[in-house]
Amino acid sequence: MSWAAVLLAAALLLGGRPTRAHVRAADDTRAKDSAPRDADALAVASTFDVFAACLNSGMAVSTAAAAAASSAPAALAGVLTRAADMLALGADPAAAWTNPALPLDSQGEALLRLARRSAASGSALAQGVADLADQSRSQAAAAAESRAQRASVLIAGPLGVCYLPAFVCLGIVPIVAGLAGDVLRSGLS
Repeated sequence: MSWAAVLLAAALLLGGRPTRAHVRAADDTRAKDSAPRDADALAVASTFDVFAACLNSGMAVSTAAAAAASSAPAALAGVLTRAADMLALGADPAAAWTNPALPLDSQGEALLRLARRSAASGSALAQGVADLADQSRSQAAAAAESRAQRASVLIAGPLGVCYLPAFVCLGIVPIVAGLAGDVLRSGLS
């Protein structure tokens, strides 16, 4: 048997099984892959768009809520799924669209208020949900603009610290030295 075969067998025995570090790294990667869905600022707006499109197409509210829940962030998906299940079982719409003690953001609370108001007054829910989607998108754009302006301010400090001394050394000092030399030469003559 050759040494290459022995070394290959040893490498397969030692490195063939994943270590705890490899398993932990794979779990961290999976956790990071699932995090952006909940952290995405536009996920709520897209969920509202799906919900409004389903309602505009003529779907029942329970069916539309169940369809929109599949692509919704976790907290909003829980509310939509709960409401869809309760409406499908024939519950009162005002009771179906109550907050089940889950922590919701302002858009989720606005959806619950809109759905309860729509159930009480009989007004169309689709246009209100579409308006909520537009409002959510504009809030996400304003937040992104605010973060971009903050980043530009934070970037300007280090750039000023780096470029200001270079500007002084390469731009101002030679001019001042040249003028000082001219002044001193004219004063000595």
